[in-house]
Amino acid sequence: MLTVSALPGGSPRLPRPVLPGISLCLFVAMLAGLSGCDKKPDEAANSVSGKVTLNGEPVLGTVVFVGADNKEAMSGIKADGSYSVPNPPTGQVKILVKGMGGAAPPVATPPKEGGGTMPKAGGVAPPAKYGAVNTTDLKFEVTSGKQKHDITLTP
Repeated sequence: MLTVSALPGGSPRLPRPVLPGISLCLFVAMLAGLSGCDKKPDEAANSVSGKVTLNGEPVLGTVVFVGADNKEAMSGIKADGSYSVPNPPTGQVKILVKGMGGAAPPVATPPKEGGGTMPKAGGVAPPAKYGAVNTTDLKFEVTSGKQKHDITLTP
C-alpha cells in the first residue's frame, strides 16, 4: 500500500522506497526509447535505388514502381539521375518514368565575376512511352532488402 504524507507547506511527499522504483522505471523507459535510434527515420528496410539515364544523360522526373496488384511506390529523380524507391511492391513490377509535367528544367545561375564555369542544368525529359503502364517495357523483379537497379531509357 502506498502512503502519501504532506510536507509542512502542504505538498504531498512520496515515501523513500517509491523514489528508487520511479527512477528505475524512467531509466528502463529511456533505454527502450533509444533502442531504435540506430536507423534513420526515412531509411526503409526494403528499397531499390540506381540511376535513370537517356543517351548517357541523367533524366528529370519521377520513377514509379507498379506491382501486380497496381500498388505504387515512387521516388523523385535527383539532378544526377539517381533515385531511391522506399518500400516498393515485391515481385515483378512495371517501371514508369514520368517527366516533370511540362515544368521547365531548373536553370543554373551564372557564375559571379571571376567564378569559373557555369554548372550544367541537370537532366533531360524521359520519352512519353515510359510514362504509362500500358506502354512502358521496363520491368524488374523486386525482392526484400536493398537492391540496385539502373534504368537506361531509349528514345
